[in-house]
Amino acid sequence: MAHQNSSVALIVGVTGMVGVALTEALANPTALGGPWTIYGVSRHSLPSWFPSSLLNKHIMLDTLNKQNTQKLLSPLSAKVTHVFWVAISVNDNEEVNISKNSSMLSNVLNALTSSTDSKLSHVTLQTGTKQYMGPIYDPTLSSQLVPYDAPFREDYPRLPFPNFYYALEDIVASYPESFTYSIHRSSIIIGASTRSYYNSLLSLSVYALICKHENYPFRFVGNKYSWEHFWDMSDARVLAEQQIWASVTKKAKNEAFNCTNGDVFSWKLLWKVLCDVFDVEFVTFDEKENFDFLEFMKNKGEVWDTIVEENGLYKTKMEEITCFKAIDITYKLKIQHVCSMNRSRQFEFHGYANTLASISFWVERLRQMKILP
Repeated sequence: MAHQNSSVALIVGVTGMVGVALTEALANPTALGGPWTIYGVSRHSLPSWFPSSLLNKHIMLDTLNKQNTQKLLSPLSAKVTHVFWVAISVNDNEEVNISKNSSMLSNVLNALTSSTDSKLSHVTLQTGTKQYMGPIYDPTLSSQLVPYDAPFREDYPRLPFPNFYYALEDIVASYPESFTYSIHRSSIIIGASTRSYYNSLLSLSVYALICKHENYPFRFVGNKYSWEHFWDMSDARVLAEQQIWASVTKKAKNEAFNCTNGDVFSWKLLWKVLCDVFDVEFVTFDEKENFDFLEFMKNKGEVWDTIVEENGLYKTKMEEITCFKAIDITYKLKIQHVCSMNRSRQFEFHGYANTLASISFWVERLRQMKILP
């Protein structure tokens, strides 16, 4: 066990893309604020690909269950100094999102702050660019949204729509006597996990491998606007780095930061990288083809089962590890999906990643983890 005065992290959502990256970053002997004791919370048991030897303790817990959360986490209140919130409950209806995600966060914070010897000093909260676009996945609200102009800036006022990110921000800000917080707004996250709901890279990898296996063209899944205009992404390692930095840096306390790789790409450019990585032929985007991505992927689960079986991969179901519906909505937006990183730089956080190089790095990790062939 770590010595008396060390930092103790509780990563909630530890098996997701950023949970994996945080576990590895905190376990590094050179991690800011270290040495760290690392506790991880997830709804299910740890998968074989997870670096479980880096955790001091794993807690299997559905944080929606108030009684269980109190029972399992309140005994840790005298130990845990930092909460890293990278958990999410995803629902089509934004009011349901608000209710479930708020309950999860409140249950954890109440369990850790209810005793007089609570050691909790900082909470890092991960959100995203829906902060600036609104609830794009809620079918009853999405058609009414008018997103902010890019690049998205942290000082943009809240949009007049329900948004669970706003609710979570208000919850962490409601404990001013107990702990400080930092908010981290990611773009499209790239990392390695089968347990992240919005995993674009894994979804596109599955799509590419199915196209290759069945001899289909690997067509772009969005619109002409996305194909040609600028986007950004967030490497899970940069997110982990920024979250750890903010958790131990005095001037970053009670602040919100965008967190992206700091560069931009067009999907046309990134599609070429994916084609190289998966050894499929590059097909330029043709609007006239009117390609229906969701229809195309609808019955491909058995093809994925075959690929998993033939390559002796970690057992996954296509429907459980992909987010095709979210991709279909996101990549058809007619906006430049780009965040400003100026605020981070002004606060002297200079983490960055080369997005195009990140793609091959994380695909290689997914292969090492036996998630991809």
